Amino acid sequence: MNFDLKTLSPAQAAEFPADALLVLVPDTLPKGSSPLHTLAAQALKGDDLEPGVGKSLACYRPEGIKAARVLLVRAGAADAVSVRKAVGMGMTQLKAPGVARLAVVFSLVAADADGLRAALQICADASYVYTTTKPSAKPRALDKVTFGVSDAGAVRAAFETGKAVVAGVEFAKEWANRPANHATPSRLADAARQLGRLPGIKTEVLGPRQIEALGMGAFLAVAQGSAEPLRFIVMRYQGAGKADAPVVLVGKGITFDTGGISLKPAAEMDEMKFDMGGAASVLGTFAALAQARPAINVVGLIPTCENMPDGKAVKPGDVVRSMSGQTIEILNTDAEGRLILCDALTYAARFKPRAVIDIATLTGACVIALGAVRSGLFSARDELAQALSQAGEEAGDPCWRMPLDDEYAEGLKSNFADVANVAGRAGGAVTAAKFLQRFATELPWAHLDIAGTAWRGGANKGATGRPVPLLLQYLLNEAARPAGKARAKARASKA
Repeated sequence: MNFDLKTLSPAQAAEFPADALLVLVPDTLPKGSSPLHTLAAQALKGDDLEPGVGKSLACYRPEGIKAARVLLVRAGAADAVSVRKAVGMGMTQLKAPGVARLAVVFSLVAADADGLRAALQICADASYVYTTTKPSAKPRALDKVTFGVSDAGAVRAAFETGKAVVAGVEFAKEWANRPANHATPSRLADAARQLGRLPGIKTEVLGPRQIEALGMGAFLAVAQGSAEPLRFIVMRYQGAGKADAPVVLVGKGITFDTGGISLKPAAEMDEMKFDMGGAASVLGTFAALAQARPAINVVGLIPTCENMPDGKAVKPGDVVRSMSGQTIEILNTDAEGRLILCDALTYAARFKPRAVIDIATLTGACVIALGAVRSGLFSARDELAQALSQAGEEAGDPCWRMPLDDEYAEGLKSNFADVANVAGRAGGAVTAAKFLQRFATELPWAHLDIAGTAWRGGANKGATGRPVPLLLQYLLNEAARPAGKARAKARASKA
């Protein structure tokens, strides 16, 4: 999809050539005499445009306006939350095949950067269509969206960031939505190599022999039941000096999860193709970095494999040795994500990172705790947890900090290994995080459990692309910190 940003007064918006205008109407309409002012004022005066954010009135060929379709939508205070809801409601009414060019008009409201980004992202999300393995699907009808604001220069940076977020979210959606036979570990590695051709990004892919040489016994154990060979993807984005410590993103890449020998129930098992949502979000974040180009270094680590119940598969009770040297008793083979992540966390230490964030569709317990609204956030580092929480709020991709009390680790004790891979049912999201924490004790580490936010089920089944917006915002914020600004200035002086 193509996006454009223009300075448009209400009078200019009325003359703008588009198939449809989506006009945001504030609670208090500013004075003016343009056709848009007149139309909105009449709709409000006649009570045809009901109170409430998202309430709308559709008009066809109104007098003095060039676009054939005009949709007036209440935007309340026009903050980011209100704009997201208003534009989202409006987009449901503008999915007609004849609407290829849309203008979202902010000219009657006081547009800010957050509101513009929210509008851009919801336009992309509402018009997204998955077509890769569905030839009968009609491609996205909407081709171009122009955002008309009172001063394009004032919000240009936010607009460019919004475009980068959309690029990243849609890349993540594409790969998470693909069926498991179209998104194998090898194909996921090919997607990473594709990103490695973009400016500032390099990709390396390791195979089974290299993983064995590294001593990643936990990762190998999960992969051994599948005919598909594992892959370990290492990506680097170089936006700052080589001496600058990177942020490391670790994405769980289980391209299909049967549960292994601890087989899952058949109902809704098809949704386990989404179990690589963490990996997809790392890929998407790198796609966004290639556009946003912040002055920061980022490493992406993606351990990816299938979890299958083959005769060679790991069994409940088996003990494996992780890369860290710690042994693990695998009491439940369906708790496999933490096994591949623990080895990747050990590997992450070699980069001497400023922060390590793992992202995983890890536990159904997190879905019970937080539903589909907020991702679960776990970290013993207050500054890192606060930075991620703030980024999530800014990006409209919120998370919620969960506890990490030492007492939660009691259930992970084993008589036959250093640690068991599961505890009891109680506090399952927390005990999973406590397992991972054992492998990141010396790292500035955070864990995002996205089991409830990475995809939707039911009639609207599909990937959401979360938490790409949160991750990119966090990286942008880190790059904008005083040290990051100094690096950016130094880099610019050398150019």
